[in-house]
Amino acid sequence: QVQLVESGGELVQAGGSLRLSCVASGRTFNSYNVGWFRQAPGKEREFVTAISRSGGSTYTANSVKGRFTVSRDNAKNTVYLQMNSLKPEDTAVYYCAAGLRPDEYVYVYDYWGQGTQVTVSS
Repeated sequence: QVQLVESGGELVQAGGSLRLSCVASGRTFNSYNVGWFRQAPGKEREFVTAISRSGGSTYTANSVKGRFTVSRDNAKNTVYLQMNSLKPEDTAVYYCAAGLRPDEYVYVYDYWGQGTQVTVSS
């Protein structure tokens, strides 16, 4: 079992930056790949980025490529999402999830956090 808790979401102006954190409980965190997803009101949950167990490989959606960066610190059981040059369309609840492979599909992930709200004002 892995429990995930996201934090770092807040209201920010367009062009600003935020860093989200996803802290995991459990000694086997480094056995899991981690993905970040987001969901805006009235829309489906959308893949943002994912990172492999070791942190050696990352996968990022075209919509955020060049602006968002994922990293992890397995010693701290934490995955980070650095978001730069934020746009109003980035407004959503951001979720981290743990699964057996880094992938863009929701069904791949077994464990989910409760989400953290990111709001970007224009």
